[in-house]
Amino acid sequence: MRELSGKIAVVTGAASGIGRALAVRFAAEGMTLMLADVDHGGLAETAALARDAKVLTQITDVSDAASVAHLANRCFGEFGAVHVLCNNAGVYQGGHMWTRDPEDFAWLLGVNLWGVLHGIHEFVPRMIEQDTEGHIVNTVSVAGLFTAPGSGGYTVSKHAALAASHALAQDLAAAGAKLRVTALCPGSVRTRIADSARVRPPGLVNIPTQDEVDSLDRVGRMAAVGIEPSEVADLVVEAIREERFLVLTDPKYAARLRLQTETLLTGNLPSYQ
Repeated sequence: MRELSGKIAVVTGAASGIGRALAVRFAAEGMTLMLADVDHGGLAETAALARDAKVLTQITDVSDAASVAHLANRCFGEFGAVHVLCNNAGVYQGGHMWTRDPEDFAWLLGVNLWGVLHGIHEFVPRMIEQDTEGHIVNTVSVAGLFTAPGSGGYTVSKHAALAASHALAQDLAAAGAKLRVTALCPGSVRTRIADSARVRPPGLVNIPTQDEVDSLDRVGRMAAVGIEPSEVADLVVEAIREERFLVLTDPKYAARLRLQTETLLTGNLPSYQ
């Protein structure tokens, strides 16, 4: 889809980070925006930054099917169409696989995987019916490609999000649809991902274990020296125009992915570095 001006974009997780950067970049392209998040204040700030565009905002918990259905119904009701869907909302929690409670996995999978699945279910059928060019961008993470110690729950959710993106792209191609898919796999980006606890549901009590604290500290330090979210947004716009499926934010990841595949084919465990 080469021309974005005049088109309609939906961005979840739009209150900060990559979601905010996507909203601002799409606004600069002349797009109309539907922005969603659970953070009311951050959402309002993003809307103000995208003031050159027509913007609607909606408090949306992407882990809840009814909440995403409400978002889709309002968007199609107000605008009549959607051309770009960014399933971007995501949360992080660290810790070893054996120290995470079922509730921790449920939260991570609810936002990082079910958020993508709910978006697909509610938006894609109507986007297909439009019979126009369109694009779905799923924010996966480099954790959907590589596995590191101390982030098992997050990695599980992101590997699944990559699989969902791949499966969606294959289904759309087999059906002859005009929609394309991008799996966005950013590495270190200057976002608040290490502070995901701020949006953890109030009833979901969590007493951090030391391995979780160590993981959060590591992720926070990596984010602090990462690239700007605006750079990721630029890559997304380029991917939409070029119909690129996989987007890596660091060229070194390609060589790392190749080495990981070669190592797996020998039957050995790949290095996480």
